[in-house]
Amino acid sequence: MSPTPTSAPNDAALHQLFERQRARSAALRTESVMTRDGRLHQLRQWIEDNRPAIQQALYADFRKPAAETDVTEIWSSQVEIDHAIKELATWMKPRKVSAPLSLIGTSAWVQYEPKGVCLLIAPWNYPFYLALEPLISALAAGNCCILKPSEITPHTAALLHRMVTELFDPAEVAVVEGDKDVATALLRLPFNHIFFTGSPEIGKVVMRAAAEHLTSVTLELGGKSPAIVDATADLRDAAEKIVWGKGINAGQTCVAPDYVLVDETVKDKLLHELDGAVRRLYRPNGAPVEQSASYARIVNRHHFDRLAGLLDDAKAHGARVALGGATDAGQHFIEPTVLLDAPTDSRVMQEEIFGPLLPLRTYKTLMEAADAVNARPRPLALYVFTQSAENQRYLLHKIPAGGAAVNETIIHLAHPELPFGGDGNSGIGKAHGEYGFREFSNLKGVLKQRTGLTGIKTMYPPYTPQIRRFIDWLLRFL
Repeated sequence: MSPTPTSAPNDAALHQLFERQRARSAALRTESVMTRDGRLHQLRQWIEDNRPAIQQALYADFRKPAAETDVTEIWSSQVEIDHAIKELATWMKPRKVSAPLSLIGTSAWVQYEPKGVCLLIAPWNYPFYLALEPLISALAAGNCCILKPSEITPHTAALLHRMVTELFDPAEVAVVEGDKDVATALLRLPFNHIFFTGSPEIGKVVMRAAAEHLTSVTLELGGKSPAIVDATADLRDAAEKIVWGKGINAGQTCVAPDYVLVDETVKDKLLHELDGAVRRLYRPNGAPVEQSASYARIVNRHHFDRLAGLLDDAKAHGARVALGGATDAGQHFIEPTVLLDAPTDSRVMQEEIFGPLLPLRTYKTLMEAADAVNARPRPLALYVFTQSAENQRYLLHKIPAGGAAVNETIIHLAHPELPFGGDGNSGIGKAHGEYGFREFSNLKGVLKQRTGLTGIKTMYPPYTPQIRRFIDWLLRFL
């Protein structure tokens, strides 16, 4: 049963909500650590109290297994909140900086202040966690927020609306539901910061709208994140981690391994291990993956058709299905599928897949592998599977990426001390922990000077020969 949608607000209602938050944001600038902590504790408790409801909403939207929801939506949110609560007092303290000799006598510090009213546009693939991730950072930094969840996952959107209504004054935090027309109307408002998670194409739309008001942005986008497997890698371990990273959420993950580059000497062995990993994770009793209670579905028919089209196009271009390949349009089901020899001009090698299709290509040298990755826009994630420190060092230094993991996939996203975000086409700005706090803060640099005679006053006009000699000395030695 679909949730009862809330009526989409008109432009006047959105403007009124924005003005309420703008007025309220002035008071939030001077709030104590304790007050901000209190909001985060309330949010943490709500998640704990509503775990079954969160599981049900995600299952209703795309049959996400409850255990997967626990790990990727609930636990990941709790980790982010707990880290913020633990570190918030430290983050909020002004950070002293030393003065150069030329400014001797001054003191200086960096002061963190809220940006003001923020717009958070959340995606559909992790509709709970990727809505809360920026909300936690924005609240920690002392901002007011309007959250726009995805209409593609209506059950989770309704849940988020209920959560925010129960916890917050709408003058501080509000959820606005609706389609792209509502998002477009929101983007016309002069927010102080916009945090968007989604595709690079829509990210460009958001950035253009933000430019009209010179609004700062954080864009968490995507791209084709490669997994590179060299000849020294533990192939069973690598295969299991790649299959898990590709299979979780049925591949609908921005940092899922998008394709594999494997040393040609171990290709067949890796294929064998990939097959074994699929069997262990999704076919432990020998039944088809379609019967697994541990495997999600594609979110809707539109995205199923898009993925089926990628698969058909790859096969038409000569790609071979090495593993999987089964589909069921009625269930929006696509089996974990490994494709061999997909040409570089096929759609599956050109577009971000965002589903359980995994092209696998071989390489002869690490330079060839690195060049193949660098021929594309910079990825959101890079996965390196190797037992060679030299190969690890070469690939991490040679390939620019938003983030990376060695002998693992995806879980770098869950580390609260690591920045998360893209590079170029895969995103702008960083999230998580202190990086997210700073993203929603204005870093105000403050210098305090003593009164009376100062070093700078010795260079005030008129520029006499004596002052010019002093400036020459300053340029030479300081």
